[in-house]
Amino acid sequence: MFFRNIVLFTLPEIQRLDLETLENVLSAHALKPVGPLAMQSRGFVPPLGSGAYVQRAGRSLWLSLGGEDRILPSAVVQREWQAKIAKQEAAKGHPLGKRARSQLKQDTLDELMPRAFVKPSHTNAVIDPEAGIIAIDTSSLKAAEALVGKLREAFGSFPALPLQTAQSPRAMLTRFLLGEALPENWFLGEECELTDPAEKGALVKCLRSDLASEEVLAHLHAGKQVTRLALLADAQLACVIGDDLVLRKFKLLEGAVDGLENSNTESVEDELMARFALFSAELSRFYAVFAKAFGVVAKAA
Repeated sequence: MFFRNIVLFTLPEIQRLDLETLENVLSAHALKPVGPLAMQSRGFVPPLGSGAYVQRAGRSLWLSLGGEDRILPSAVVQREWQAKIAKQEAAKGHPLGKRARSQLKQDTLDELMPRAFVKPSHTNAVIDPEAGIIAIDTSSLKAAEALVGKLREAFGSFPALPLQTAQSPRAMLTRFLLGEALPENWFLGEECELTDPAEKGALVKCLRSDLASEEVLAHLHAGKQVTRLALLADAQLACVIGDDLVLRKFKLLEGAVDGLENSNTESVEDELMARFALFSAELSRFYAVFAKAFGVVAKAA
């Protein structure tokens, strides 16, 4: 279960949370099947597909938010709705009013929804109590906030706060690309995004490029700023850090995953837990350096 993208929140009161409490709360707010007249349902699911609602490896806790969404294309609704309107107008001999048309649309939705396909989904998250963070497997701030929102709903209060840094992340990324010392054993990758700070300014994307080249640096000297920057950490992982502090293309490198190939896992669950243990340990090590480099501080509640 390696995360591909990560949105981070700080948890200033995480010390109040214990494994048993978390398990009880999440199981009490488990995913329920989407109702026949509902478009979606959200609730917590066991990360391994069955069993406990929280898995633990070392100091990290793994949880998962499940979802069911009805797939009802707007074109289908529109076609059925217009057909109903045409039928009633033909029968009555005059155009329908706004209220009648609106009621027909709702009737159409109520009729179609029970027959719509249901698409399942899940979003994983890891809580590191010692670091005081929750990491969510998504690049979407909206999706991450949705998971945090379900935790708030389940607990009544869950003070997960967006990352705040002592300095502008964009300024830090720009200085890194200009040659300011990176954290020890961190190196530039081969991808960046440069933006002109002016309104509707130019956007430059560099892929598979030497980021220390004169061509790239010329953009910086012309006033562009770094909004995304690929970095390698300790020869263990690579990611693209954005000025929104979202970690994209998060990937453990061969040096980190070599041990998994030699592990004797007897089941899918054992393999998933081995991956979780490895991933969460590497994420914890990475976050300690990341937080120091960017001056991450916990927002006051």
